[in-house]
Amino acid sequence: MQRAIGSFISHGSIVKNAVLQHVRLVNPLAQALVRPRHESTSAARMEEHGFEKTIISDILKSKGKSADGSWLWCTTEDSVYDAVKSMTQHNVGALVVVKPGEEKSIAGIITERDYLRKIIVQGRSSKSTKVGDIMTEENKLITVTPDTKVLKAMQLMTDNRIRHIPVIGEKGMLGMVSIGDVVRAVVSEHREELERLNAFIQGGY
Repeated sequence: MQRAIGSFISHGSIVKNAVLQHVRLVNPLAQALVRPRHESTSAARMEEHGFEKTIISDILKSKGKSADGSWLWCTTEDSVYDAVKSMTQHNVGALVVVKPGEEKSIAGIITERDYLRKIIVQGRSSKSTKVGDIMTEENKLITVTPDTKVLKAMQLMTDNRIRHIPVIGEKGMLGMVSIGDVVRAVVSEHREELERLNAFIQGGY
């Protein structure tokens, strides 16, 4: 999965460069007609609508009301059993962990990986172990802000081998995005950009 994502990012840049080169090579007449003034205008327009413009807040907005549900939380005092049960019921792979009564103050995160490595492999009881004992603590947590670019978030998730990343704003916890959310956003952005470049080649600009 990590290799596939890295390859996707790399190939995205290759596709972009190839299409731009195609514009330069295949449409020299258009270049001759529009130089130099139109060339700078087109470049500015492409930059405005270019690749890698989507940010994390765009993902949260696209989820609408479900954004809150996508980062279901538990407390440090909950049992690991109850946390895993909640993950199963809501079909998610991680829960944000907060201190009791402090829903906007993130204390850490618990994932399926934590459960497997720290409960199953070590032979501990999930019913008698508290979430706070096995969670990834806040000071070790990888987070993003609403203004973080989606490709940057993807790179963070790939480099750190994580599949969920909390979104932290000025007022605390805003939501959480998964690797699936990020990949879908990047695919959509590249598809839209390729359509714009194709329109440019065909004279749609």
